[in-house]
Amino acid sequence: MSIAIISDRNPDAWIKTLNEHQKKIEVEVYPDISNKNEVEYALVWNHPQGVFKEFPNIKVIASMGAGVDHIMQDPELPENVKVIRIVDEQLAKDMAEFVLALVLNKLRNLSLHHHLEQQQEWKPKTYQRIDEVKIGIMGIGELGSTVSKKLTENGFSVSGWANSKKDLENIKIYAGQEELDPFLAESDILICLLPLTPDTENILNKDLFKKLPENAFLINVARGNHLVENDLIEMIDSGHLSGAALDVFRKEPLPEKHPFWKHPKIQVTPHIASVTKPSSVVSQILENYERMKNKEELQKVVDKEKGY
Repeated sequence: MSIAIISDRNPDAWIKTLNEHQKKIEVEVYPDISNKNEVEYALVWNHPQGVFKEFPNIKVIASMGAGVDHIMQDPELPENVKVIRIVDEQLAKDMAEFVLALVLNKLRNLSLHHHLEQQQEWKPKTYQRIDEVKIGIMGIGELGSTVSKKLTENGFSVSGWANSKKDLENIKIYAGQEELDPFLAESDILICLLPLTPDTENILNKDLFKKLPENAFLINVARGNHLVENDLIEMIDSGHLSGAALDVFRKEPLPEKHPFWKHPKIQVTPHIASVTKPSSVVSQILENYERMKNKEELQKVVDKEKGY
């Protein structure tokens, strides 16, 4: 029995870490799998669609990162297979620090002044203070909860929006479609941390943006498919939105001629908000592997109906 790595990433760090922690497990990398009939556990990221048909005895598919949309979107995902997500405290901390940096960058106009610096232009611009803005977070899961805590610790007024009611200290939670509009109305900075599902795809669109306050700012650190790109550009150019900071995109790397690159009010980063380190999550990967072998209940199993 082996663990099969199926990924568009360089697998060397994963192989090294898995072997250091459990030398008895054979780790193989697709497509160089010696016996596909023996593979019951796969570790994946952006796998080729339909590839799991090649493994007739596969039981568990574990994501290499926090997201599982790349797995759930496979139309040929076997029905009887368990999908496992990663929950990593360090990953959540990294995300929280990145979002805080983006928010402070927005308030103090650092990107704008950097742009002016390149043009050798001295144009001081009025900045905002922490107590002058309200932040709304769409998606209050593991990442969203940690981000909201980091922001409130730094003095920000934060509200959240989720499918169902949650109880978080110092954060007002709006729940369901019926409470989306009032949530948006008080979000000067909107942060998307939603899981990508059929219900949330394209949710960041013109209709939603119109419900935000004038000069609202968007931060998307979730998935590129949440955003209708042309709607964002239109709403920024019309003056309704003040700008956006985007870390995720429909196509990655972002194409060379994409309009986001040169838009003066859109900040682009290359999907680096939080990156999984194999050493940080290997224990939960191997824990579920052992549970599978011993026919025990698995941890962090994805609800296939919800998609997360």
